[in-house]
Amino acid sequence: MKIQIPVEKNKDYDIEITGMGHEGEGVGKFEGFTIFVPGALLGEAVRIKVVKVSKNYAYGKLLEVLRPSEYRSNPVCSIYKKCGGCQIQHLSYEGQLRFKTQKVKDVVDRIGKIKDVEIHDTLGMKEPYRYRNKVQLPVGYVDNQVHIGFYAPRSHDIVPMESCHIQDSAADEVMKLTKEWIVRHKVEPYNEEQHSGLIRHIMIRRAFKTDEVMVVIVTKHRDLPYKEELIDTLVKNIKGIKSIIQNINHKKTNVILGLENITLWGSDTISDYIGEFKFNISPLSFFQVNPVQTEILYGKALEYAGLTGKETVFDAYCGTGTISLFLSKKAKKVYGVEIVPEAIENAKANAKENGVNNAEFIVGESETVIPELINKGIKADVVVVDPPRKGCEKSLLEAIANMKPERIVYVSCDPSTLARDLGILQELGYKTKEVQPVDMFPQTAHVEVVTLLTRSIAT
Repeated sequence: MKIQIPVEKNKDYDIEITGMGHEGEGVGKFEGFTIFVPGALLGEAVRIKVVKVSKNYAYGKLLEVLRPSEYRSNPVCSIYKKCGGCQIQHLSYEGQLRFKTQKVKDVVDRIGKIKDVEIHDTLGMKEPYRYRNKVQLPVGYVDNQVHIGFYAPRSHDIVPMESCHIQDSAADEVMKLTKEWIVRHKVEPYNEEQHSGLIRHIMIRRAFKTDEVMVVIVTKHRDLPYKEELIDTLVKNIKGIKSIIQNINHKKTNVILGLENITLWGSDTISDYIGEFKFNISPLSFFQVNPVQTEILYGKALEYAGLTGKETVFDAYCGTGTISLFLSKKAKKVYGVEIVPEAIENAKANAKENGVNNAEFIVGESETVIPELINKGIKADVVVVDPPRKGCEKSLLEAIANMKPERIVYVSCDPSTLARDLGILQELGYKTKEVQPVDMFPQTAHVEVVTLLTRSIAT
């Protein structure tokens, strides 16, 4: 039986927006058929042009808002509709926080099948702009002009820009000066298709607590002409500059940074703080891009851990040890596990820098190392997991549950995989007690979540 689809490509329709999708797009129906509409908001009546039709849904282009949402806002960015960096600038900040809270509630209910749980309102920022401490900008040559900016959505077409409202303002000035240097000296930007040219990316880091700035010029090969002129320009004009580094990436790859760094001027690292803890940051270091909200996120994780000073804690997927250091303040012993060797080296250095002696860091897969620790007789009272976007391996969740810690604190960057794992943990005897979304990335559809689980059955 052939399915009757009530909409046709390139035709206009008036619909009501009754929901919001994962990326902040509006969701409506025409004669029961689902249509996703980027730029439309919950509660709006809109006129759309259908641009893509599949068997179960369609995509529409927003032509006109017939009845606007009370949360509709004018984007502050002039290239918002072209750039892929932000998805929901057209939604007021109050509306963004409501959207993120509802997003978490929806997946916990639909995917996790978890009822009777306290899901708090999303913790937002006082100032939801200029919050990022790192930006990586591709450099290219388009229509005989040097372009520095962000990629357009789902492409590698560079959208040129002069200012980004979610990046630190130092990045705007570095970008301007570097572009002028490239043009003045005819330094060749990288051509991704031909794997030719020199300047691939510019990365700028700004430490919020110390005001130190690092500039990284990513090049295809080691030879960097007119580098003294670039150094002189940046040192004279960028307040707080401490480090200028050339990173060499000779591979034909989408990975931005190569493994070789040459310090052209100043220090190899810059320093910043999260709470009371100091971190030395190199070009290749992982460091949370929103330190203000990171402190709130980690503070909530520490609160949920409920430590009294007597507990042993496992920190799975510990990265460079940032959460481990927070936990060390109130734990007897912390074991951090991470698969990336360089991250573990950074974690050890961070612990030493801060005089932390009760944290031990181990290289390996969490789902392998933690069962090994358990087999050696080392068991945790509290387990903290902060996995990548794909969530935790089921084998790790089973190993944790078999150890019977009193509390599990789950920090997540993807509510959908979090909800899946909460459902698994529920089957393994753990009850989801509290869920706290934290807005780490205002103006985007992303939301971080920290969740408390407690052992619910005696085994």
